[in-house]
Order: sequence, then C-alpha cells, then structure tokens
Amino acid sequence: MNFLGKSVSGPFTIPSGIVTTATPILQRFMRDIPAVGVLTTKSIGPDPRLGNREPILSQYAPGNFVNAVGLTNPGMTMSAKLLEALEVPEDKFLLTSIFGANLDEFVAVARCLAPFSDGLELNLSCPHAKGYGMAMGQDPALVHDIVKAVKAAVDIPVVPKLTPNTDRIQEIALAAIEAGADALCAINTVGPGFTSAFGEPVLSNGAGGMSGKGILPIALKCIRDIRAVSDLPLIGCGGVSAAKDVAAIQAAGASIIGVGSALTGMTTKEIEVYFDTLSRDLNEQTEKAERQIKYDTDMDFKPVTLLSNETVCNDITLLTFQEDIDVKAGEFVFLWIPGLGEKPFSALCDKPLTLVAIDVGEFTKELMTLAPGAKTYIRGPHGQAVTPGPDQTVIAVAGGTGLAAVYQIARDFPGAEIFTGARTAERLYYLDECHKIANVHVATDDGTAGFEGRVTEDLAQYLANLDPAALKNLVFYNCGPEPMVHAAIDVQRRFVTEDQIFSAIDYLTKCGVGICGACAAPDGQRICVDGPFLSAASL
Repeated sequence: MNFLGKSVSGPFTIPSGIVTTATPILQRFMRDIPAVGVLTTKSIGPDPRLGNREPILSQYAPGNFVNAVGLTNPGMTMSAKLLEALEVPEDKFLLTSIFGANLDEFVAVARCLAPFSDGLELNLSCPHAKGYGMAMGQDPALVHDIVKAVKAAVDIPVVPKLTPNTDRIQEIALAAIEAGADALCAINTVGPGFTSAFGEPVLSNGAGGMSGKGILPIALKCIRDIRAVSDLPLIGCGGVSAAKDVAAIQAAGASIIGVGSALTGMTTKEIEVYFDTLSRDLNEQTEKAERQIKYDTDMDFKPVTLLSNETVCNDITLLTFQEDIDVKAGEFVFLWIPGLGEKPFSALCDKPLTLVAIDVGEFTKELMTLAPGAKTYIRGPHGQAVTPGPDQTVIAVAGGTGLAAVYQIARDFPGAEIFTGARTAERLYYLDECHKIANVHVATDDGTAGFEGRVTEDLAQYLANLDPAALKNLVFYNCGPEPMVHAAIDVQRRFVTEDQIFSAIDYLTKCGVGICGACAAPDGQRICVDGPFLSAASL
C-alpha cells in the first residue's frame, strides 16, 4: 500500500510514545514486523526532557490505562544523531513525532529532524504536559499557524496529530488542511484522567491521558468527523485490539491503523506474532489476535509493612517486610511510596519480602530512613523467570544490588557458584545466606575480604582452571552496574559461547510492562518484558 508517496509493507503503525520509543526498538521492528509499515517515533522536542517521575502508567481496568510519561526525550540534537544511524528499508515510512512550546520551537525541531525522516508528526494533542500538545491543539488558529510554519520550513510531509478533547475537531482539521497538512492523525489519548490506590494518586503527575480499549468509540467518532470534511490520508488510532476494531476504524475513514495499548505486557516476539495474526485475521475474516492480548496484566499495588531496616553501610540498607510474595528467579517487583515515586527491585528474599537499596537518589535516600511499621506498596512480579538447562551449573556474578537477582537464581537452582564483589568489606551483605545455598567467591577491590581485586578478575582465574567439559556445562547470570556486567561478559566470552551468558544491567525500566521503551537493549529488546536477563548478544 502507498502512504504519502512511499510504498509501505503493511497498514499498521504504533502510535508515538508507545513501545517504539528508542532507535534500537525502531530498527528491530523495521526488520522483523512487516505488518507495521509506518514507524512512529516518540515525540521529540528542542531540549532533553527527563519526563515525570514514576509511576508513569496506571491500569484502571483490563486493557485500559492512564499515562503521564512527560514527553521524555533526548532533545533534537541527540535525536538527529540517533535517527541518522537508522537503516530505514524502502518499504518503511519513518514518521518522526515532534513538539514545541511555541511556533518557533516547532520549526526548529522540524528543520533539525527532517533530513532523517520520511515525514513529521506534529504533537498537537498530548493532554498531560502543561503548555504543550493539547493546549495548542484545541486552538484552530494556532494549529493553522504551526502547520503552515512547519510546512514552509521542510520539504517532507507534515502530519498533525489531533486531540479528541474538543468539540471543534472538524474546525481544527480544516485549519490544518488549509495550512498545508499532507495527512492527519487521530486520536491522541483522552482526558486527562485520574487513578488512585489506597486513597493516593497513582501517577506522579497526578493525572494523565487515557488509552486502551475503552476509548475506541471516541476514536471512531473523531475519525468519522474528520473524514466528513477531509479526503487526506488519515492515521487512525485509539482502542484498537482486534480485527473488528481495525475494520471499524478503516470503515470510519482511516488508511493507516495505530495499535498501542493492546501491546502492554507483550514480549518482542509476542508482538511479532500478534501483528502477524492480526494481518491474517483481516485476510481470513477471523478473530484470533485479540486472544494474545494480556488483559490479565497485573499492575495493582499490594500494601506491605516494613519489619526492619538494617544498615549495611552508609549508603546500603536491607529492607525486610512482614509479607511474603511469590517471585520466581529472575523476576522483579516495583516498590511504590505515594508522593515520592516507584522503583524496580529484585527480591533478595521473597519469604518474607526483602529488598536491598543503595542510595543513588531521592527515592532510595527515603528508603534508608523508613522506620519499622512504615506502609509501602508493591506491584508485580514482572519480567521473565530464568530457565537454566537441567544439566547446567549456574555461575551467578553480582555487584552492588545485583546480588539480589543472582541470589534468587542460586537459591532456586542448587549447585551454583556465586561471585560477588564490592569496593571494600563493609559493603558486602547477605553472605551468610549465600553460603547456605551455594559456593561463594568474594572479591574486594582493597583486599579487606576474599580475593583482592575485581570480582571479574577472580572469575577469570576460576574459569581458567576448569576443563573444556566443565566449561561447556556452565550458564552465567550477571547482574549489577553496567561496567561490571560488561566486564563479566568479556571474561566469560573467553571461555564459553554467547548462548551460555545472560545479564541484567541494574534495572532501567520505568513502566515494567514494555510500553514506555525506557529500558531498550542495544538489539531492540525491552529489558522489562524480554528480560531482565538477556543474552550476551543482546547487550
């Protein structure tokens, strides 16, 4: 099919801000998912934005969400470098989403990114970023001026994304058309909306845009209204999950169909299968794709009460809670403190729940001061459990808080070897428990405990003394700071094949369910749903 002068491989896109938010993910989807012919980037502005603190996503009913990411992006200069490195196939259309606080910012970002894009989507519809998006997109005159200015500044197609949060969508669409828009996109999220848990707002932003299955009727009305006054190509999105939804949006007037929230919780491979199934559903008049949607994704919080807060050293503490949880080796949970945020943790122990925290910012600093009896909340578990082969010997390598993740693995798979390291002996923790379940190798940089030097140096010496048969039966799980993980991988590659090495870099995930893309690995997988332990080839 043709879209804005380019023959594309399929009729689908993934709306801006969902899943395909990092260039490695974009590259992987271009390569592996033919049904997605239009690749839409996350919205990019003039300057880097960190976005909102977590939680950034809340599920208020199965398949229905409220989000407030906060227009997180690396800024136009860095984004230009990242987009330039993409290899865009001839049958893919790269639609770069942009935003600004005013007309001049829109123009500046457009000029910067146009050389690396097939088209520009103008975010005139984000409902939760004050001063951006919807605040502009509800004014037909301002929409006209922004579209006209961007059209004058670039020589590629311009696609305004319209807000549903107006009773003037036809007037706004006509203003965009008069200004020279090449196509239109509708809709962005609805709202803003609000969710709470245990009497507290869930989103750190307070409110956010509503998405998912429940907004499909709104999307259909908006698309029909736009089509009644326009014959421009139209990207339709909002609430699509099944073939019947695609058919309805096509009947309303859209030619490219956006699928977003339906992908929540899916691994990368599952997304590939989903789009393949959805395409076959459309061709064969079946309804199989929706069965693959994870409506059972659990994002609810459960209260937990702090039993003890044990100081290891000035910046490390062990938090033990009264409650037990069920966590498989490799999985992780989120800890939420209302008003402060949430962060992901491996469970050092699940019966009772025990977490280790290192002071790296506002959230962890607060954890170190919590008194017994304090009430916090967890969600999860999330991620994929690890599955070593029945005859494999586990080598678990940890630094910092990484011991929590590898302890789980060593506990659940007997006969393991644990390698753990720290700068000095005072920073070591949980060693007595480790000795009960595995052979433990300790390294300290200053020699105050165990091997003097880096844990990876100790590991290298150990592996050098093993015969080829023993090496062939090993499987490695590394977790800790990124430099340590990569150093461990480098050592292991000298002795074994890459398919024996799995690693988790201290958790980067923000949403935990694969939607925000913050935890993209270099190969385009997302750590929170495809990992957290990924093969060495992925990192």
